[in-house]
Amino acid sequence: MRIPNRLLATGLPLLLAATWPVQALADGWDWQIAPYLWLPSIEADLATPRGDGEPPGDDTFFPDILDEFNGAFLGHLEGQGDNFGMLTDFTWMSLKSDSEFNIANTESELDAVIFELAAVWSPGELRYDGIEVIAGLRYIDIDYEVEIDPTNPLFQTRTVDSGGSFSDFMLGARWSGRFGDSGKWGFSFRGDGSWGETEGTWSANALFNYRAGPGAWIFGYKYLTGEIQPNNNTFEITVHGPIIGYGFAL
Repeated sequence: MRIPNRLLATGLPLLLAATWPVQALADGWDWQIAPYLWLPSIEADLATPRGDGEPPGDDTFFPDILDEFNGAFLGHLEGQGDNFGMLTDFTWMSLKSDSEFNIANTESELDAVIFELAAVWSPGELRYDGIEVIAGLRYIDIDYEVEIDPTNPLFQTRTVDSGGSFSDFMLGARWSGRFGDSGKWGFSFRGDGSWGETEGTWSANALFNYRAGPGAWIFGYKYLTGEIQPNNNTFEITVHGPIIGYGFAL
């Protein structure tokens, strides 16, 4: 499992910069930081322009080009005041796969960082309770390489080595609350979308938490899908699966 230097150089400064509000707004706010493990299923499709030596026509389409999970990590930092707060999410994913198609065999590898920074408006009387509105930035840095080896020996092997950085405006909502007589159990349902330099991304999660020690155990399910078009290639990916983590109160 590897994290490319370019993604480290992009993601880590963003995550560190997002901790600025901890010092700037700490008085009177409740803060939580939560690392997660994610065990997703992956569906990824790639459409590429016809390469040299291939017959002209529409793009070549490779469905389910990535289906092997290599690693994923999520980090969440959030602060809440009486009516306003902020949150930031950091996601790193590494995927790779070897696939066979009628027209070609492929070897694929993808590494991605997704960074989100958003303001939270909480109109209710209690913190982390009721409906909240989320608005901010979703930043995606992606790097993928696909080697395409045609089954027809008359055509040459070619490599699609692409990627880039994409910034979107993100808008969503979240519903949080507690249940049970003990008050130790809670829930959070969130959905959002983003638009801008991508063709659109959508995310949703359903989380439950149990207060224990200085924080709470958090578990649930996360779904993420999106489409980007770097260098005339069209890349669609859907990632979904269970997550588990522990939220530390700061």
